[in-house]
Amino acid sequence: MEDKKIKVVAVAGELTGWKVTIALHELLLSMKKIEPNITTELIEMKEYDVEFVTGEPLSYYNDDTWEVVSKISAADIVIFGTPIYQASITGALKNLFDHFPVDAFNRKVTGMVTVGGVEKHFLVSEYQLRPILSYLKGLVPRRNVFVHSDSFSEINEIVDESVLPRIKLMAEEMLQLQKCV
Repeated sequence: MEDKKIKVVAVAGELTGWKVTIALHELLLSMKKIEPNITTELIEMKEYDVEFVTGEPLSYYNDDTWEVVSKISAADIVIFGTPIYQASITGALKNLFDHFPVDAFNRKVTGMVTVGGVEKHFLVSEYQLRPILSYLKGLVPRRNVFVHSDSFSEINEIVDESVLPRIKLMAEEMLQLQKCV
């Protein structure tokens, strides 16, 4: 019997900028180095017109909304990335979560990557994202990655030497958890 290929989807919840996208890209690359047979996809929310939730069934929303929700639903591992604005996740990401039913992430490993300009913004993962992912029945690893805004160069690179090893540890943990699901 052939093993099922693991599908990993990363969602960049930023509507402007690029730092979250770069961090997620590095995480996907790290996962591919560990497990070359996985398939990966990076969804950048700024490239989609995800409609505001009105309480209607998903079929009532536009094609972009349907496509993003469907891609995430089909994944085995989902990583959500967000910049931290006003000590919170982006509204675009919160709206996206509202499109999912309560058990949407059951049997899925769900990770968190945040970028912020204040050191204490690392708490947003623990006190906002983790409860949302847990509510949606996601398996949330112990590790998540917070990257300070100053950790990036002007040419789209992570220059803080402490970040990539943390990304690698997160990638290892998520892939290990997936084997247990």
